[in-house]
Amino acid sequence: MGAYVAGDGEFKRDTNYITTRITADGADGYPVEPGRYRLIVARACPWANRAIIVRRLLGLEDVLSIGFCGPTHDERSWTFDLDPGGVDPVLKIPRLQDAYFARDPNYPKGITVPAIVEVATGKVVTNDFAQMTLDLSTEWSAFHRDGAPQLYPEALRAEIDEVAYRIYTEVNNGVYRCGFAGSQDAYERAYDRLFTALDWLTERLSAQRYLVGDTITEADVRLFTTLARFDPVYHGHFKCNRAKLAEMPVLWAYARDLFSTPGFGDTVDFVQIKQHYYIVHKDINPTGVVPKGPDLSSWFAPHGREALGGRPFGDGTAPGPTPDSERVPDGHGVPSGPW
Repeated sequence: MGAYVAGDGEFKRDTNYITTRITADGADGYPVEPGRYRLIVARACPWANRAIIVRRLLGLEDVLSIGFCGPTHDERSWTFDLDPGGVDPVLKIPRLQDAYFARDPNYPKGITVPAIVEVATGKVVTNDFAQMTLDLSTEWSAFHRDGAPQLYPEALRAEIDEVAYRIYTEVNNGVYRCGFAGSQDAYERAYDRLFTALDWLTERLSAQRYLVGDTITEADVRLFTTLARFDPVYHGHFKCNRAKLAEMPVLWAYARDLFSTPGFGDTVDFVQIKQHYYIVHKDINPTGVVPKGPDLSSWFAPHGREALGGRPFGDGTAPGPTPDSERVPDGHGVPSGPW
């Protein structure tokens, strides 16, 4: 994970990532080029789920291949245990750490997803998840599908950045701050911070369909992946239990609106999400027992958010069907989805 608990019991995330960028001009030595790179993700991970969504919305499937790690890992690395023989079929490695060590044999940080690997050399180029999705929107634009949405429109970037920063510090990371708090005081501070932010988001979204402007942007992607995991994991496992998402009407309707939008709900694997958190986090859940609930059937209840206006993809269009090789396995998502 690349994290630690400070002396006051507060969870701290190590944000010192590999910040090399893949850009149109190749300034860092890695130009955008179809087929040159492979995006390595785990469906369980909210940070990786962002990259899966953005890649799909922008239609980059044929330009940037994708490899899926399994939902659980040991203290060393994410592994490719979903693939035949436990080896990624393109990179030919069993552990993601092999690509990190190819870049730096003494790599000292956590082995994290998402990561983009250069196929020919087998080296990780970047694991900077926040910059990665912005670059997919901006630097990879020559290869976007026809009708790809503007997830990071220039006129709204300052506001998107501001909203996204608060979402990251208070919500995306806030649930972890609750779950891994090392003292009662640290937990209660984290809990109060998280729900203060969720109250702020409730107020913001009560009068507008999306977080910034009238279309889906990077900010919505960043919030969605935490909301999708809230009731299955964060409410109980991380003790974020003032209320379930399903008991917060505005945020619940907003999350269902996005979930039913192609590119969002069709990337969510609830089985892997629960397996990851409840099995890997042995300090929080030493038995490794994975809960059966919650009931997922209400994810497709009418949300009514259309009444607020907005156009999900702006002047663009919805992405096409998920490639068969990238579909969430039957029984892992919500039955009776629109995709």
